[in-house]
Amino acid sequence: MNPAARLIIQRLLLGVLTLLVVSMLIFAAVEFLPGDLAEATLGQEATEETVAAIRRKLGLDRPPVERYFVWLGNLFQGELGVSYANGRDIVEVMGTRAQNTLFLAGMVAIIATPLAVGLGIIAALYRNSYLDRFINLVSLSAISIPEFLIAYLLIVTLSRSGMFPSFVVIDETTSLISRIYQSILPALALTVVVSAHMMRMTRASIINVLASAYVEMAHIKGAPKPAVVVRHALPNALAPIINVIAINLAWLVVGVVVVEVIFVYPGLGQLMVDSVGKRDIPVVQACSLFFASVYIILNLLADIGATLSNPRLRHGR
Repeated sequence: MNPAARLIIQRLLLGVLTLLVVSMLIFAAVEFLPGDLAEATLGQEATEETVAAIRRKLGLDRPPVERYFVWLGNLFQGELGVSYANGRDIVEVMGTRAQNTLFLAGMVAIIATPLAVGLGIIAALYRNSYLDRFINLVSLSAISIPEFLIAYLLIVTLSRSGMFPSFVVIDETTSLISRIYQSILPALALTVVVSAHMMRMTRASIINVLASAYVEMAHIKGAPKPAVVVRHALPNALAPIINVIAINLAWLVVGVVVVEVIFVYPGLGQLMVDSVGKRDIPVVQACSLFFASVYIILNLLADIGATLSNPRLRHGR
């Protein structure tokens, strides 16, 4: 079997195993959430018999191990269950929220990826110059500042001036232009952090390749420096760049939780936080599993992309 195909199959099997372990951790973590849904629903004056009846109706009286395997079996059948809070099907509850989260993540990816790769190439092209030092300073500052602080700074500077709304109000009837306008501030908050990581990795990868013998030969032959970087250095630096882009996009989908809460963005992150407050266990589990699945899948795609971009693995040499 081709080494690349064997490695891809190994990564896929490892991803399935990882997802299974993550499902166990998610279920166990939700079990340790403080409070009880039955008591929270009925109030402090509820009798023990009423609380026991609600727990029995929801299946909370069964052992955790049994409930885990029932939940896992339903997952294999494509059933996420029903929300304890409103009785709606979880797929229906998560549908629009997932679209909103993926829209925000896609918007950030479209902005951040070319911006980060372009700045990384420029920084590597003019290494140790004032421009390179300025880009490094800005990127290090962006990495050091947490996204929630960046979000609040954007609210103070751009929202109070009336340029953009401080909280997002979108639904299924919102037009694309209005949706983009409403999502500008949360997208900018995430773009600042994500771009900094990707830019630094792009710069480091290209600088590492620039020290290679074939790049020096291209310089000796008189090839222009930009052409050397774009034609020779960048293609051979793609593997780590693809890795860091995929990993940052995975973080992006998972890391929207904080930003969604700050801007009241109607996505999965906001839904999960609200569900934790309501002790809506099935929704919390479904949202957590969605985030974990996206993270694992994007990491698998990063491994596969890095494998396919490596000629030694691709051709079995």
